[in-house]
Amino acid sequence: MGARLLRCAVIGAWCVSSVMLVAQVPSTFTTPQETVKRYTGAVGDFDFQGADLRAVLRSFAEVSGLNIVIDSAVDGTVDIKLMRVPWDQALDVILKSNKLSYIVEGNVVRIVPLTVLDAENLARQKLADSQAPTSIETRAYTLNYARAEELEPLLKVAVLSKFGNVQHDKRTNTLIVRDLPDRLVATADLIATLDKAEPQVEIEARIVQTNRDSARALGVQWGGGGRLDPQIGNTTGLNFPNSGSVVAGTDLSAASPSTTVGLAMRSITGALNLDVALSALERTGNGRVISSPKVTTQNNKQAEMTQGVQIPIQKDQNNTVTIEFKDAALKLMVTPRITAADTVIMDVELENATPDFSKAVNGIPPIDTQRAKTSVQVTDGATTVIGGINVSREQSSQDRTPVLHRIPLLGWLFKNDTSQDENRELLIFITPRIVRSPS
Repeated sequence: MGARLLRCAVIGAWCVSSVMLVAQVPSTFTTPQETVKRYTGAVGDFDFQGADLRAVLRSFAEVSGLNIVIDSAVDGTVDIKLMRVPWDQALDVILKSNKLSYIVEGNVVRIVPLTVLDAENLARQKLADSQAPTSIETRAYTLNYARAEELEPLLKVAVLSKFGNVQHDKRTNTLIVRDLPDRLVATADLIATLDKAEPQVEIEARIVQTNRDSARALGVQWGGGGRLDPQIGNTTGLNFPNSGSVVAGTDLSAASPSTTVGLAMRSITGALNLDVALSALERTGNGRVISSPKVTTQNNKQAEMTQGVQIPIQKDQNNTVTIEFKDAALKLMVTPRITAADTVIMDVELENATPDFSKAVNGIPPIDTQRAKTSVQVTDGATTVIGGINVSREQSSQDRTPVLHRIPLLGWLFKNDTSQDENRELLIFITPRIVRSPS
């Protein structure tokens, strides 16, 4: 019944193209995995209700003229109604709705369940894997610039087949490849592309460190005394105390004074004297340290430049004395990367460590450290300032005599004022130059 309905629905449109359909399989069946299909069958109406699936598929064989073989596992019914659609599209819809697929072998179309098709493909793949080809060859490639151990994993992923393998000889920097001839050709091409001399980068650094400091101190030192003594005609007129003396003074002078002014006053008899000393200190200093290290390194390889001293540190552990050395140096580490635009991207790490012996503990000075870490892009031959570290320190102090320093106008005689200003600045200039090997 289902076959008769199908023939009646499409007989008018089918008569024109039936001869051509018998001669060749429509392009729809040539590639079952296509995501976008073009349907070229004759257009018709298809109406099935509770029809046997196998009978419907056989009716398509009669209409299309194709040789259709239906797998024994195909079973079920069809409920479908399609108006004015190509017959090959209708067949495709019926197959998909029943989880079926097809295999084209010449002009024969096999219709099988998807599970059967997957099982056949898996068995076919296992058979192909078990039959290793006999045309496998072995070749050795000696590298000039690249490292064999670095190229080995790349070849395994990018070139070699499932039958191939690669090993490297570190002593001779050689790759030993075993694979099919066509894969060996691809391996040789890839090695020729990668085994090339990379350009180098000459890095010139100029490190400028400036120190400016000034100090100012102003102080006073004075003393005086009085004496009561019958020898100088100065007495108390009492039996006790008949004589005595008073001595007073203040020392608020500047430390290590460079200028001192003194004044001494005494009476004729020596019963009263006064000594005053005014001291002043003013110091200025400027320093500049320039370091210009230069180093050449390969592309993507880190270069390190160090200049300074090592401080020995004694450690006592488990009754064993050991000496360790701690770097107190200017250290510059640069990793250059050359871009296709002839610019250089540099990862820069700078550390400036200096010992401060003025604050040493048990003879071991603390290390004053300044660090900078950055990434910059510079044109070939250009100079860039990667940064500056500025340290400014201001300090002022006052020594004074309690209460007396508050006396109006004369209070400065009982004070010592000290001020200190220190400024340190570190600037780093870096110039990369690309050095290419001659062709």
